[in-house]
Amino acid sequence: MTRFFPLLLLILAIPASAASNDRDMRRATVQIHFTASAPDYAQPWQPGRQGGGTGSGVVIDGHRILTNGHVVANAAYLSVRKSGDIRKYPAHVAFVGHDGETAVITVDDDSFFTGTVAAKFGGLPYQRDKVAVYGYPIGGTDLSVTEGIVSRVGVTVYAHSARALLAVQTDAAINPGNSGGPVFQDGKLVGIAFQHSVGAQNIGYVVPMPIIERFLKDIKDGRYDGIPDLGIWWQSTENDSLRKSLGLPKDNSGVLVTKVAYGASAWDALKEGDTLVRISGVKIGEDGTIPFRDDERIDFSDLISRRQVGEKLDATVVRDGKEQSVKITMRPSADLVPGPRYDSKPSYFIAGGLVFMPLSDELIAARGAGFRVRSLSADGMPTPERTEVVVLSHVLAHDFNRGYHSWSMAPVTRVNGRLIGKLTDLVEAFKTPINGRHEIECEHYSGYGDNKGTRIVLDADAAAKILPAILARYGVPSDRSEDLKKP
Repeated sequence: MTRFFPLLLLILAIPASAASNDRDMRRATVQIHFTASAPDYAQPWQPGRQGGGTGSGVVIDGHRILTNGHVVANAAYLSVRKSGDIRKYPAHVAFVGHDGETAVITVDDDSFFTGTVAAKFGGLPYQRDKVAVYGYPIGGTDLSVTEGIVSRVGVTVYAHSARALLAVQTDAAINPGNSGGPVFQDGKLVGIAFQHSVGAQNIGYVVPMPIIERFLKDIKDGRYDGIPDLGIWWQSTENDSLRKSLGLPKDNSGVLVTKVAYGASAWDALKEGDTLVRISGVKIGEDGTIPFRDDERIDFSDLISRRQVGEKLDATVVRDGKEQSVKITMRPSADLVPGPRYDSKPSYFIAGGLVFMPLSDELIAARGAGFRVRSLSADGMPTPERTEVVVLSHVLAHDFNRGYHSWSMAPVTRVNGRLIGKLTDLVEAFKTPINGRHEIECEHYSGYGDNKGTRIVLDADAAAKILPAILARYGVPSDRSEDLKKP
């Protein structure tokens, strides 16, 4: 009997502790109801269709609720409900980081937090660690808890932002409605659920604490600056002949820089043809990975994405066969065609019934595009001359613009002899017609319909006179978006 007494105490103590932890975790988990209106990129002058849904969140210190960026994206109205309560409290977004799938919302009525418990932060779990996912997935209104193990920790593409960032993969069930809900390990918060793998079984993903803590540190000054990005394209240096041509030693380190994006972190520091071998003293492998805990390795981009915009990093490159040190200042991502965007209306400008817009993934999804245009999104990089791709989105058909009605998604290169590097360039160019005409040049492309042309010519005075009638016919309130009306 005495021999089993300590074991008996242990058996009794574990359920008591587990019950206390479970109670606190339940009190930290909330349900979020949202109503959202996504922009209509097919007709950017009108509001998008309104929809709604639910997500989850977790209470953290300072009477704040942490959740996913996609839960509050384009939100028109938010309310929250805590476990065991039928009342929904109005809430609003305080900060959102769509790139890292993180957001903080606050509740207008402070009494909401009575009875809640702020989650205690944990660390980054290891493979095969047990975790519990709390939240409000589809299938019921009560709190749901699922358990599983950590399958993998690595850099993964976040579907909401298309950024490749650190994530925890788990086999715990993560379903719609779980988004933003806390993931606990031994009673401590180790992340928030944010996506699952479509077409695969038992693969869910968690935004880990390093990304969450980076976000919370970022917003301490009252604004969100975003997750920095190096802004390079690179290739591995595994081939011996390639390494020899670059003057690299046989130490399995370094990646070859093949492109540098204008305005990105690397723009003033790295050059095409450099071999990047170390960042902050960490050696980059020839395959682009770095050491990460014990015998694990991870993509070297993790060294950048954990930093804050404005930080300076020391790096070592091999340039022209010689090793040298450079300093890299962290800047936000610089893209020729931006990834998914939220909480903002699309920009547009209309002249003579021709609708011009900056190329974006949302515009491609709304209107479709040929291979050449899609390649600009996939492969293009900003340059000093071109920081946006401006396209003729479509044409508001009228007898005045007859002959151009089938033009769609054509990249614009010049207007009235002026190079077009961004939409504001195009707006300015339309102020100075050539010999009374507007001449619009487009990249040669295979458009939709029977059009394969590259030039549009419009009578400038007639275009200005007919525009009100064209706008009225299609119910367009203005010839340009609000951001282009600013002086």
